[in-house]
Amino acid sequence: MRASARNHFAGEVAEVKHGAVNDEVTLRTQDGLEIVAIITHGSATSLGLAAGKPAFALVKASSVIVMVDVTKSQVSARNCIAGTVSAVTKGAVNSDVTIVAGGAQITAIITNESVDRLGLASGKPATAIFKASSVIVGVDQ
Repeated sequence: MRASARNHFAGEVAEVKHGAVNDEVTLRTQDGLEIVAIITHGSATSLGLAAGKPAFALVKASSVIVMVDVTKSQVSARNCIAGTVSAVTKGAVNSDVTIVAGGAQITAIITNESVDRLGLASGKPATAIFKASSVIVGVDQ
């Protein structure tokens, strides 16, 4: 599968909590990360999502927020992945920031001003944060 979303996490469904309108899907990646997604109950049903089913999660780089000196308990977003900056590529206005956590990598597009203010550079600790509602869940046919 090819997609424009920069962040692609393959794994399997660890848990599905069903709701009347939305379901909460937890995907455990091959790298041991847990990604939480909120999708409609209809989508979860049509995809056949259940514990143990192979699936993937997509997150646009522009949906990822980067923070430093923060713990998961300080943020309302369900997905907080602490790691180390592996690359920063500056453009005219925005930067492409890649954070490595274990074997996974997360890319964020943030302003150059934010990169400078946060002191982001290769080797520095940082946390990638994104809301569960920003995650797209898919399955291979």
